[in-house]
Amino acid sequence: MKPTDYSIFNKWYPLLNWMLERCEGYPKHARFTVGNRIANLALDFTALLVEAVYTRERKPILQRANLLLEQMRILFRISADQRYVSLRQYEHVSLEINEVGRMLGGWIHATESKSSV
Repeated sequence: MKPTDYSIFNKWYPLLNWMLERCEGYPKHARFTVGNRIANLALDFTALLVEAVYTRERKPILQRANLLLEQMRILFRISADQRYVSLRQYEHVSLEINEVGRMLGGWIHATESKSSV
């Protein structure tokens, strides 16, 4: 199997592109701090999804991915508070991140179920 065979990857990929585009539009003083941090976390999350596809011991990788997702949530909240993104953009990214988080939680749960059998 390859990453594009996983629904979470297909859900995440357009969101990743959306996030990267938004971070490029941050004010200069925030682009290289908050914007870069979000972009790096989003790219690291993508790398962890790919790694999880190609490894047997998925649970620790997926747990790290979950932590990165939570960090992105917080940074987008800060971005909204600082008005780097609009309220509408914040609502969009929050809903999308929550959906990816549910998918990730399901994958973690499925991994736990398989390891206990």
